[in-house]
Amino acid sequence: MATSLPQRRHLASSPFKAKAEPIIETFEVGDMVSHDSHGMGRVISVESGAVTVDFRPQIIRIVSPYARLGKL
Repeated sequence: MATSLPQRRHLASSPFKAKAEPIIETFEVGDMVSHDSHGMGRVISVESGAVTVDFRPQIIRIVSPYARLGKL
């Protein structure tokens, strides 16, 4: 069972900048994508928090935040 780490709070009086929230890309069925390990593929299914991509010859489900996946 996976556990999530608690979010750290950023105090307004802190001299350090708060970490920027990562921008999570959104994908639609039919989008052409590129993955660092699997190469180019086409999105064939979109779920809440995951996408399924056909990289030919394999179909892979990739979960959010899609760190190594980008739209073409």
